[in-house]
Amino acid sequence: MSHPNIEVEIDGAVGSITINRPARMNACTGAMFDALHDAAMTMRVERPRVVVFRGGGDHFCSGADVSGDGADGIEGTDHALHTMRRIGDAVIALHDLPMPTVAAVDGVAVGAGLGFALAADLMICTERARFSLIFARRGLSLDFGTSYLLPQRVGLHRAKEMAFTAAEYDAAAAREIGFVNQVVQPDELESATDALVATIAAGPPLALSMSKRLLDNAAHHSLAQAVEAETLAQNVSFTTDDVAEAGAAFMERRAAEFRGR
Repeated sequence: MSHPNIEVEIDGAVGSITINRPARMNACTGAMFDALHDAAMTMRVERPRVVVFRGGGDHFCSGADVSGDGADGIEGTDHALHTMRRIGDAVIALHDLPMPTVAAVDGVAVGAGLGFALAADLMICTERARFSLIFARRGLSLDFGTSYLLPQRVGLHRAKEMAFTAAEYDAAAAREIGFVNQVVQPDELESATDALVATIAAGPPLALSMSKRLLDNAAHHSLAQAVEAETLAQNVSFTTDDVAEAGAAFMERRAAEFRGR
């Protein structure tokens, strides 16, 4: 499904998924979460080399819209169990995209909005970005994948601290504890994101996709299982035209032009 507040664009090798509801700090309704799921499915079909997650206006995403305004609110007419499963399907689809993903965060990324950012492989934020697992302030437990995604970035004890206190973290703190890769000035966010995305897009798409899977699965594998998975993936890599191109580029002292074949 499509939604007027969820923008999906593909420009050559780069795809983007933008929550664009600035009047509500990009808070998501139930239908918007459904549209985020389908946006991820579109990226799977179109296969850009990298996908950027963005928020429209001055904020990334303030989480779920719990105002209850209109039939498009989170509660809607469905049972809460079905609604929460639909919301969960969205973060799974975003996290499991086979290509590298980057979250470009300005302003607030709280609650499910923080989950949206954490679903990306890498995160760039501005100096005015603010992050919080705000759920406890609303009498709620964690959702949108934050109970899974955050401990992998910052460790279990830090994640518990963030969940139990619902404290707000600025960009510097987020960078220090490890879930933000880069902090830039607000007017540099677009250029910094473009530079990172261009580097990733110039890489070998098949190899990067397999490396992403290896890294995502590593926490659930033994070393022996990880090495076996690496062996299988590397055997696939050896059969690609991109490996031959990399070798030719090295011999000819030029940049490789990877084609994902």
